[in-house]
Amino acid sequence: MSGRTVGFIGLGIMGVPMATNLVAAGVDVVVWARNPEPVRTLTDAGARAADDAAGVFAVTDTIILMLRDEPAVDAVLGRGTEDFAARIGGRTIVQMGTFTTAFSAALADEVTAAGGRYVEAPVSGSRGPAVAGTLVAMLAGDDDAISSVEPLIDAMCAQRFRCGQVPSALSMKLAVNTFLITMVTGLAETFHFAARTGADAEVLREVLAAGPMASVVSNAKAAMLLAGDLAPQAAIADVGKNARLVEDAARAAGAAHPLIRASRELYDEAIADGRGGLDMIGVISALEARASAGGTATGTRPSPASDSGSGRMTG
Repeated sequence: MSGRTVGFIGLGIMGVPMATNLVAAGVDVVVWARNPEPVRTLTDAGARAADDAAGVFAVTDTIILMLRDEPAVDAVLGRGTEDFAARIGGRTIVQMGTFTTAFSAALADEVTAAGGRYVEAPVSGSRGPAVAGTLVAMLAGDDDAISSVEPLIDAMCAQRFRCGQVPSALSMKLAVNTFLITMVTGLAETFHFAARTGADAEVLREVLAAGPMASVVSNAKAAMLLAGDLAPQAAIADVGKNARLVEDAARAAGAAHPLIRASRELYDEAIADGRGGLDMIGVISALEARASAGGTATGTRPSPASDSGSGRMTG
């Protein structure tokens, strides 16, 4: 991909290694961030730095966004201002963050109306897979637009799947997150139960790793717990946001969602306790707090009385 110039905005836990892999693949990457530290990391790796977001758009025709929230996307694109059309026209926007499907669908319409192309491209994976280039991408949008960015996706991800038109990739991502969040929350509860009942945690880890339920995620999270290493691969605060997205979407679709709701409550409790910066397996702290309080604590975001078993989402 030598000779192709691509913008990358959103240099967080995931964005830095993803952009680094693009540079390693021979892409001329132009980056910008409010925080100068990740920009230095990328320029040390061979990327170029722009002075501001507008500077990224000025020298690229494909811009990858891996931003934390919807307002950040709007700000970078100049959405709702006279700058929007100038930034978007003739360019392809690759939106890789996890947001509501309604936000993505509306943004896709506005990008198209402004003369640009929009590809929805959320990924499954955390910082480790981002570093290793083993993320899994879900893509949605027009076929031509997707085809134009697939070589870039391949530099950051081990696999990719076309899901249809926007916002089908984000719908897929929220379904995937339902499994991920409830699985890791269940793993935390498993080790909490073992500690309370006297089961040997190391032997438990070995039994789980040897059995049919073992996965890359379960093995890694169990090892982190036993080592006391809760440096974020996927931070509790970010996972809590994703759990709320799933819960709200499930509620809107009329889908039952008891497991994601219970998980979201625990993440909310961990965040309220000041543990939002820990890796998601650190949600075990919320279980320990509940046990110390008698096991009756409930989430900080109570579900409405009308929501009795017929789903919603949060993210």
